[in-house]
Amino acid sequence: QVQLVESGGGLVQTGGSLRLSCAASGLTFSSYVMGWFRQAPGKEREFVVGITRSGGTPFYADSVKGRVTSSRDNAKNMVYLQMVAMNPAVTAVYYCAAGDWPSTSTRNYNYWGQGPQLTVSS
Repeated sequence: QVQLVESGGGLVQTGGSLRLSCAASGLTFSSYVMGWFRQAPGKEREFVVGITRSGGTPFYADSVKGRVTSSRDNAKNMVYLQMVAMNPAVTAVYYCAAGDWPSTSTRNYNYWGQGPQLTVSS
């Protein structure tokens, strides 16, 4: 079955950087657009960044431009989320997801990871 397994979450200090990884299995990875979403307590899940099948230019939520990027390695079935200059407002559970076309909507992603917690301390 399809599995998306994220790693790299944890506790980070304000101003720090972090990279999350997502390992995909059970699907033809290069055929899927990959997205990163996050969900803070009491809030809806929101789009962060997506990356197309070929790993071309990522597409971002306006709120994260300049502080987030994503990349993928189709040979390793891996996708990454790199965050810099982090602050407590980005504390959330972070999810990677696989979808059929570039989208910022959760409805257009078919498969989801379990979502590690990322906490930024002040």
